[in-house]
Amino acid sequence: MPLLPAPARLSHPEKDALIAALTARLVLADKRIAAQDAHIAAQDARIAALEARLDELSRPPKTPGNSSKPPSQGQKQDLPAPATDRPPRKGRPGVGRTLHPNPDRTIDKLLTTCPKCEAVFPEASQTPQQVYERIELPPIRPDVTQIRLFGGRCDCCGERVTAQAPSGLEQGSPFGHSIAAMVVYLHYAHAIGMERLAVLMNELFALSISEGAISNILARAREPLLDASAAIEKVVLASPVVCSDETSVRVKGKNWWEWVFIGTLAVLHVIRPSRGKAVVTALFGAIQPEVWVSDMLGSQRGHGVMWQVCLAHLLRDAKYAIECGDTAFSAPFRWLLLRAIALGRRRETLKDTTLKQYLYDLDRRLDRILAVVPMGEPGRKLHKRMLANRAHLFVFMSNRAVPPTNNISERHLRPSVIFRKVTNGFRCEWGAQTYAAFRSVVSTAKANRASVLDTVRFVISAKRPGEMVAGAG
Repeated sequence: MPLLPAPARLSHPEKDALIAALTARLVLADKRIAAQDAHIAAQDARIAALEARLDELSRPPKTPGNSSKPPSQGQKQDLPAPATDRPPRKGRPGVGRTLHPNPDRTIDKLLTTCPKCEAVFPEASQTPQQVYERIELPPIRPDVTQIRLFGGRCDCCGERVTAQAPSGLEQGSPFGHSIAAMVVYLHYAHAIGMERLAVLMNELFALSISEGAISNILARAREPLLDASAAIEKVVLASPVVCSDETSVRVKGKNWWEWVFIGTLAVLHVIRPSRGKAVVTALFGAIQPEVWVSDMLGSQRGHGVMWQVCLAHLLRDAKYAIECGDTAFSAPFRWLLLRAIALGRRRETLKDTTLKQYLYDLDRRLDRILAVVPMGEPGRKLHKRMLANRAHLFVFMSNRAVPPTNNISERHLRPSVIFRKVTNGFRCEWGAQTYAAFRSVVSTAKANRASVLDTVRFVISAKRPGEMVAGAG
């Protein structure tokens, strides 16, 4: 930079020009500094975004074991190779199939002579040495009843008349309730398509039936199944404790949702196009169960007087936070959840006073754990959620009818998930509603330890909704 002249030697115009030049230089320098600051700020934001992205990519993947992902989305691990140098198993008595208490026939084979020395072997000294069974299925043939209605022209009035059909054997579909129940059961419970079902009925039961006849049977079963589902709905709405969950289902090529509501003695399935709160509100109306058991989905909240959070879901969230590095909060919180679930399984053997002491102990431990500062973003999210929902963690400790987890809902939805994967959903709404009613009947039968096929047969042949409830229970 050239040396500036002494101010005393400059004239006033030269001083003004010098001041203007210096001002311009300062303005230019300020602009350069501002540009550099903006560039640095942009780089800092870019670095922060990349660090956040790196942290997200470095986290362990979410699996069915550490999140709410379904098992179908999990990566199955390879099984270890079988060990070739495994030591021989210790000898122990074998366990065979239990013998039938009332066999159709019994064959006794007695010795006449000893197979070694050929001496006469008396019958009185012989006892059973081996007892086993041979089981066969008899040939299955349809039981066909042919109805012939006689009549003719009356000699008195000249009218042509026909005899009235016997009760229960009126003209209509040739397939009776036993075949209808079998078709409905195999199609909905075992996800057998109509084409395969027609082949199966022909090969196993020697019954020729078309796919159109199967479709008509399913359509006729809709009304009795819906009547039974309506009766089940009343039982669920009157239950003091309700467990609820939902899963996706395809209806007419779109995503719908199958909801399950488990009451004390009944299980209700409904299929709706929404996953929101409106589904529960439309079903329950102003009814509020004493306790609602579900996961932490927003649409599952606020439907009961009290709410029990599913601890199994929280266990998986805690496991994921631990895998992300949060050992300060998530690890002891997971241990506390395991302890609470173990106590929940022992409730039937514990006194009320003992349960109150355990509940106080769980709350005290939870206070101490929540005071810890978590590590990592997943741990902070879990910590924040537990601070807001800690009152809903241990409701089951003061009510023996409340389960600590919502696994029962997932078990009742599992057959529907399998049905969805096999059939890829429903082509029409009435098929979806019929399936939901069928699952309600089947789940209720299983909850009451009743025969599923017998219950379906009773529902299809029932005439009054009151009889359907008795049969389902």
